[in-house]
Amino acid sequence: MSYLAIDMNTTDMGMEMAMPRMQAWSVMEFILTFVMWAVMMVAMMTPSAAPMILVFAGINRRRRKQQVSYVPTSVFLLGYLVVWAAFSVLATAAQWGLHTASLLSPMMASTNPILGGVLLLVAGIYQWTPLKHACLSKCRSPLGFVLTGWREGGWGAFLMGLKHGGYCAGCCWSLMTLLFVAGVMNLIWVAAIAGFILLEKVVPAGDRLGRVAGILLAGWGVWMVMGVL
Repeated sequence: MSYLAIDMNTTDMGMEMAMPRMQAWSVMEFILTFVMWAVMMVAMMTPSAAPMILVFAGINRRRRKQQVSYVPTSVFLLGYLVVWAAFSVLATAAQWGLHTASLLSPMMASTNPILGGVLLLVAGIYQWTPLKHACLSKCRSPLGFVLTGWREGGWGAFLMGLKHGGYCAGCCWSLMTLLFVAGVMNLIWVAAIAGFILLEKVVPAGDRLGRVAGILLAGWGVWMVMGVL
């Protein structure tokens, strides 16, 4: 995508950097941006889903030893990743809209403090909602998910992956929108969000950690908005 225009001066063979210039996306640019988001979601979310994936793999390993029908773990993982692929489509569309409105920098970070503040505020408030904690509790209890939601066969495993992916998306979607605050291309910010999601799901006090983070995010958001008003 053409965030930067470069004018070649054939007289003195120099190169002049022009001001950032927003251009409409082509279909190929939309597809490439989707691929970027999809790869990033796999990298960010698969580690936090590892406990559930290991439980599923362990159950099927025992079933195979007992000569009972089993399903490859990849089928479950595929269902899980389909959810994040769908999320990547929405994230790409959101980025497209923000790009069209000239609200993103070349690093794909918000250039509007009010937008950044609102995203932080929404993410902070969502950390305290019943939906957030209902989804988080499912992600934090892989064994409970298996005991209550087990399905037989390949299609059943795929549906289990979809369902678990749905819980993860319900838990983490608002945190993913924070990528637009500091920059989708800011690898430190990406790693920080992925690390927080992992801690929230696996450490004993992860749910309380999420609530504390919610207060901090909301406070940060209010500070950003008030700084403009």
